[in-house]
Amino acid sequence: MKLYMFQVAPNPTKVRLYLAEKAAAGAVIDIQQVSVNLPKGEQRTPEHRARNPFGRLPVLELNDGSYLLESLTIIEYLEECYPEPPMIGRSPLERARVRELERIADLGVLLPVGRIIHATNSPIGLPPSPEVAEHFRKILPEALRYLEAQLADGREFVAGTHPSIADCTLEAALQFARFGKVVIDSQFQHLLQWDARYRERTTAKSVLVM
Repeated sequence: MKLYMFQVAPNPTKVRLYLAEKAAAGAVIDIQQVSVNLPKGEQRTPEHRARNPFGRLPVLELNDGSYLLESLTIIEYLEECYPEPPMIGRSPLERARVRELERIADLGVLLPVGRIIHATNSPIGLPPSPEVAEHFRKILPEALRYLEAQLADGREFVAGTHPSIADCTLEAALQFARFGKVVIDSQFQHLLQWDARYRERTTAKSVLVM
């Protein structure tokens, strides 16, 4: 299999963090990672559009030559193929909680951070839009407050005692925030402490570039 990605882009980063966590825990997943340079526009080439007609990343090329196009779909496919150690949980309730936190991190943090960055200083050349940036700056603290409250109990990871896909998505969002100079307010001290701890993990250091 091949994973087409770009190092700082948040959606590929969440998949790469997932793969790093799985490998560190003993899973053997044979995937070649292939960089597609977003700032240079390589995602718009006919070669890449043959993989993904939307011209986005990540893309997972399967052994039969077909493709999966969405980051969460890629993760859940790999989780079903390589269930040990679990990154989504074991019981129905645990899986629901992990998925809930992952969606909050994705839709409530990663999405607003991405919209702010692309509306202010887009690395792929999208036009500025101060109104869009301001709208998502107002929205962003809602999810941050929720995650802050969850992390206030001293848990090591977003969903509890073990790394999960929620950690992968949240850290991908925060790396993109650092890249785009979107500052996370110091009032979210538990979240920022989690971020500092997670970034010290060998798995994180093998993937993150900032």
